[in-house]
Amino acid sequence: MKTLVRPAVSLFLLLSAATGLAYPLAVTGIARAVFPEQAAGSLILEDGQVVGSALVGQHFSDPKHFWGRPSATAPQPYNAAASSGSNLGPLNPALVAAVETRLEALRAADPGNARAVPVDLVTASASGLDPHISPAAALWQVPRVARARGLPEAQVRSLVEGQAEGRQWWLLGEPRVNVLKLNLALDALGQ
Repeated sequence: MKTLVRPAVSLFLLLSAATGLAYPLAVTGIARAVFPEQAAGSLILEDGQVVGSALVGQHFSDPKHFWGRPSATAPQPYNAAASSGSNLGPLNPALVAAVETRLEALRAADPGNARAVPVDLVTASASGLDPHISPAAALWQVPRVARARGLPEAQVRSLVEGQAEGRQWWLLGEPRVNVLKLNLALDALGQ
């Protein structure tokens, strides 16, 4: 029995050290060296204080701010501890009702805007935490934000266009706007 237990315990300790200590430390070290911002959570600082992460959406409901994609997390929106999609299919009556409710809220917030509402303003992302919206979704909100802040639409539109990010490596993903960064740039205008 002793001949079986000693090698088993030795192998257990060796593999625990390799996979539980050495490998995680190596991966973390490489991540911090190669991608320091992402390894630190892509935190956004303002006046030395963390105001959010560029990787996790935040809930904005003030008409003076741009609004992000709806969040499917509960009990509060953009709850990273409860990241999940709604799992509602396109024919599910609950999804149709949620989209209609979101459309009504957007129309009520900006009754003069008769343009078609971009789909990402009424549907949640797969994780429920998406920090980005499409440039079309940001531009759709320009009249409301400009009116609420007393700014010319052209100035707010220019800000949106300046914050728009292209495809990653000109190939992956779609053009997008980070809602938190856009709202921080908007707040920096002082209006």
